[in-house]
Amino acid sequence: MLKHFSRKGSLAMMTVLLMGVLAACGTQTAAPTTDTKAPATNAAAPAAPAKAETPKELTGTVTASGSSALLPLVKQAATEFMEKNPKVTVNVTAGGSGTGLKNVADGTSDIGNSDVAAGDEYKDKNLVDHVAAIAPFALIVNKNVPVDNLSKQQAADIFMGKITNWKDIDGKTDAKIVVVHRPDSSGSRTLVKQIVLDNKDFTKDGVTQESSGAVATTVGSTQNSIGYVDTPYLNDTIKALKFNDVAFSKDTIKDGKYPLYGVEHMYTKGEAKDAVKAFLDYITGPEFQGKRVEELKFLQANLLKK
Repeated sequence: MLKHFSRKGSLAMMTVLLMGVLAACGTQTAAPTTDTKAPATNAAAPAAPAKAETPKELTGTVTASGSSALLPLVKQAATEFMEKNPKVTVNVTAGGSGTGLKNVADGTSDIGNSDVAAGDEYKDKNLVDHVAAIAPFALIVNKNVPVDNLSKQQAADIFMGKITNWKDIDGKTDAKIVVVHRPDSSGSRTLVKQIVLDNKDFTKDGVTQESSGAVATTVGSTQNSIGYVDTPYLNDTIKALKFNDVAFSKDTIKDGKYPLYGVEHMYTKGEAKDAVKAFLDYITGPEFQGKRVEELKFLQANLLKK
């Protein structure tokens, strides 16, 4: 019996040991491997921020010629623009609206200033219009003339030479009328011809002056004289007349009661570029139009827009 028990015990013992070995083998796990390489990635490196472009400094020369009526406004704008852009030179001359239109069409000037719109002779010249201001103008007389108002008919008869003595206006002042003209190239002359004379011809008598400033000076120093200038040229040596009993003002022009004014044009040949464009943007922009235009006795370019 003992012998039999020993054999069975040994067998049981061996079975237990074998099961232990198998259990140990089943629970053993492999040691983790270590990868020294960095994990792969598809993400792109962030781009460096773009550098802000420095605004290009304006350089060059701008030339403008033409209307003497517009001259004070363009010269003031040029002065201010050159202060802001010291490497740009703006040269402004007069000569009359016709001269300005011819110069810009021929390429002699970058900008042609004109009191009147370019005519049909310029329709194929690729001129681009930039409206700079509204310019009121007035019929003016020497201070010794005892007249404060002229009707359209009276003014037309004087400038056409049908009335030659002031007594035919006021019934008492026996004095020969001296008419002071502008040349044919003048936009102011063209406007008076259109608005006052209904496109009839001026008298050939009288004195012709090349600029609005010269007309104001001549009328101021010549007794019994009459002429016409844009209102920036008015001074205490001359008298501005009412026209059809209406004095010029911003409101009377806007309301259509005072018809003596010009739309001031600045023409370029093709679209303006570089310094020329920047100058036109300045003169037509809110900073200059907002206050300076009226300080110079002009009116804003958009006054008559509905």
